[in-house]
Amino acid sequence: MTRKKPSPAPVVLALLLLSSAVAAVSGQSPAPKQTAANNPRLQKAYVALQALKRAITDDPKNLTKNWCGPDVCAYFGVFCAPSLDDPHVLTVAGLDLNHGDLAGTFPEELGLLTDLALLHLNSNRFAGGLPESLPKLHLLHELDVSNNRLSGGFPQHILCLPNVKYVDIRFNNLCGPVPSAIFDKNLDALFLNDNHFDFELPENFGNSPASVVVLANLRLRGCIPQSVGKMAGTLNELVVLNSGVRSCIPQEVGWLRELTVLDLSFNQIQGMLPESMAGMHKLEQLDVAHNDLWGHIPEGICALPSLKNFTYSYNFFCSEPQRCLDIRRIDDRQNCIAGRPDQRPGDQCLAFLHRPPPHCDEHGCFGPPPQKPPQKPHY
Repeated sequence: MTRKKPSPAPVVLALLLLSSAVAAVSGQSPAPKQTAANNPRLQKAYVALQALKRAITDDPKNLTKNWCGPDVCAYFGVFCAPSLDDPHVLTVAGLDLNHGDLAGTFPEELGLLTDLALLHLNSNRFAGGLPESLPKLHLLHELDVSNNRLSGGFPQHILCLPNVKYVDIRFNNLCGPVPSAIFDKNLDALFLNDNHFDFELPENFGNSPASVVVLANLRLRGCIPQSVGKMAGTLNELVVLNSGVRSCIPQEVGWLRELTVLDLSFNQIQGMLPESMAGMHKLEQLDVAHNDLWGHIPEGICALPSLKNFTYSYNFFCSEPQRCLDIRRIDDRQNCIAGRPDQRPGDQCLAFLHRPPPHCDEHGCFGPPPQKPPQKPHY
């Protein structure tokens, strides 16, 4: 499968370069050029970058060909900016070698890049794990090591990065449980998909302030916890496709008033679509295909003002409001809807209807009846 994914928006890098430009034009006289020869911080960066170059075993695009000499700010993929604590001191603030097809491992010397705010190394062939020195990157905002060959357990050192906002470790060979503490981190985006992680979504899942959470193609057990409703004011995209989620969709999903994309397809979700989902006024794409959902499609969902794509094929729905057919793109195939083309055979639908009704709490997912959803503040 082709691994296509957007690179993170280089907001931090743009700000760093802007601050560098401002510092340059505001100075009274041109400062002498700073290199590893006259700047201790660049000297540490030189040691780190040379260690990384030695750890790279294959560089087919010759990205590190000019990684020679003390002028580390001239190295390909290296971005320098004034230090946050002293604008007269130049530091290595960004390292971007995305799509380099580099092979190798990550040396412990990367921990010497203590001024690094951006680390983008996606779409390479780095193997092994992240270095234990990673927590020394206390200014790091963006970590993208996706689409590599990393192995082992979840990189616990990520939990020790105090300022990280963007974590992307998807498309690797990482395995085992994911610590619940990751959902307490003050992240804006979290991509864990397409690894071999095997865990249950913890009750503190809803503590995450992230705007984007992607948990596709994992081995999740259990269900989406009710605490998801706590993400009502921040979550824009939630993708949990093909991850083994079971039980029912909690009513609290309908509280996600900022959500634009919800993909729960290719799971084992049971029950009916909650009526509360009619309150998701910003929802644009909804995909619940290939589950065991049944009953009626709530008309309020099809009346959502922003909904452009609604896919609910390969379930056991028995009816849909006419309003659903007015949505720009719908897919209602392989259900039990009378009068619609390409539906399941009647005996298949009857057999499903004779099953015992699902118990939404059988996996320990749902506790007491949900409280009233949080109200949007009035200004």
